[in-house]
Amino acid sequence: MSTNTPLMPKATAVWLVDNTALSFEQIGEFCKLHPLEVKGIADGEVAQGIKGLDPISTGQLSRDEIALAEKDPHRRLKLLDPKVRLPEQKKRRGPRYTPVSRRHDRPNAILWLLRNHPELKDAQIIRLVGTTKATIQSIKDRTHWNSPQLSPMDPVTLGLCSQIDLDMEVQKAAKDRPAAVAEDRGATLLPSEVTTGADELDHEPAGRGRGRESLDLETVFAKLGGSKKTEGTDDDEHADE
Repeated sequence: MSTNTPLMPKATAVWLVDNTALSFEQIGEFCKLHPLEVKGIADGEVAQGIKGLDPISTGQLSRDEIALAEKDPHRRLKLLDPKVRLPEQKKRRGPRYTPVSRRHDRPNAILWLLRNHPELKDAQIIRLVGTTKATIQSIKDRTHWNSPQLSPMDPVTLGLCSQIDLDMEVQKAAKDRPAAVAEDRGATLLPSEVTTGADELDHEPAGRGRGRESLDLETVFAKLGGSKKTEGTDDDEHADE
């Protein structure tokens, strides 16, 4: 037996009651109705004003299947596989419904979320406690009509959301945090070797620097003096000759 329900089951049952010799149990099993409800359709007490829907024209049943079931009262009707399969529509999650008795606690829960989980986006807070963006903004700006009396309260404790839902939203928001922290770090520190070398140069004693300068000057003058001495010796040798 197929677990699928035929299209417009009550209208289909009306057609089967009017156009076939199937038992109430067979029609009820196929249309997912109680046999007494099918009997009520046959007696005109149920589904008054509902026009019957032919399951053969809609491709849900075949004439041969109906004929076999009419001959065997213990046979169950089999729903034909649809020729065209429509994709299942995903249900869009709207704002969470909040009981009337808990609605006055929502501002306190919003304040708690803003203080303890500032990484949450407004859309996530809306999903958690079923509020509006305008209310969240008024609490952020402290322009809420009851702002002086608000006190942060855990929405899980208040029964506005479950701990699992809160943890899921926090985990989603945390995925964007590492990138934001990395951007705020700015310039990185230089290696210790570079900073140590720079400090040594900056704090080098003045005497040592002057010593190097004097040493370099002496070397240069020594070279120059040597070259002059050599030239003078050559001139003397030529004069003796």
